[in-house]
Amino acid sequence: MDFSFSEEQQLLRDSVTRFIRQDYAFETRQKTVTSSAPFNREYWQTFAELGWLLVPFTEEDGGLGGSAVDLMVVMEEFGKGMVVEPLLASAILAGGLIAETGSEAQKNDWLLPLMEGNLQLAFAFAEPQSRFDLGNVATTAEPDGDSFLLRGHKTVVLNGGAADTLVVSVCTDSQSADGISLVLVDANAPGVTRNSYKTVDGHNAAEVYFDNVRVPRANLLGAEGEALPAVEKVIDRATVAICAEAVGAMESALEKTLEYTKTRKQFGVSISTFQALQHRMADMFIECQQARSILMMAAMQLDASNGVAPKAVSAAKSRIGKAARKVGQEAVQIHGGIGVTDELDVAHLFKRLTSIQYLFGSTDYHTQRFISA
Repeated sequence: MDFSFSEEQQLLRDSVTRFIRQDYAFETRQKTVTSSAPFNREYWQTFAELGWLLVPFTEEDGGLGGSAVDLMVVMEEFGKGMVVEPLLASAILAGGLIAETGSEAQKNDWLLPLMEGNLQLAFAFAEPQSRFDLGNVATTAEPDGDSFLLRGHKTVVLNGGAADTLVVSVCTDSQSADGISLVLVDANAPGVTRNSYKTVDGHNAAEVYFDNVRVPRANLLGAEGEALPAVEKVIDRATVAICAEAVGAMESALEKTLEYTKTRKQFGVSISTFQALQHRMADMFIECQQARSILMMAAMQLDASNGVAPKAVSAAKSRIGKAARKVGQEAVQIHGGIGVTDELDVAHLFKRLTSIQYLFGSTDYHTQRFISA
């Protein structure tokens, strides 16, 4: 079986790689992370001009194809550069749900501005009590004439502080386990309160509260009470995307650790000659290669749209979660005390790898999901 990228995918990869190397240096990223801004809006506009915001969407929706392998190509390079701009939150998650469930009019109103770089979106789905259960939704949408009244609290909403529009999962039928709906909510509407903050890995998130927020029925995405399958599908897609980001981050951590051992000297020789460290770095390399292999399998299964895709996604998240922990910890330990300082990029790679382990389900959660599937 041929696992090589197509010519278009290779060109896409080269484009992202070139941007990361030339314009997204670690020092430049740090200026964004330590500022009050959630991300660099000039870079976001560059993403739109280079066509990267088109990647998650099909040609029918105005995109470039939207395959999971295409996303893998972009997100892997994003992982190497620790990109904090919200492609995942705005385009893959929220945009993916609009593409999956929205009407043509809704796609024109929200997807086209998103792909042009003029609109920020966020998907508000996690709640304090929900853990990783996508069907555990306490936020309610009570029918009121031609509108809904939203009440509830969403936690750790990625890109929530910068979003212009929120895609919100709500319970429209408290008597039914299938009563999950999606609504589009103006982030600045009366009754919406957002507490924005930076996460430990430099990204942006927010706590969002809804207090009798009036939302027109026209903002309902898809059929009322039938949104859960679409949410599960898009979350699986986003899970593959962050797995790809983790693979890129791990490879960057390995590369930087190898470089460090060649320059750091003890007893008059570089520590790369120490057999014990050679064994540890060989283990890191093996973890990276295994992670890449299972990522490719999951992406291809997701594109095949068969019944084993969710199980393949959980297999990848479980395996890559363990690899991320191993590679991240070894990179920090081999660097020594400097490995945990803000001045060194390896410390930030470690933070991002640690965060990814818990995004969209922890390693233990996906191991159990794989067993149960």
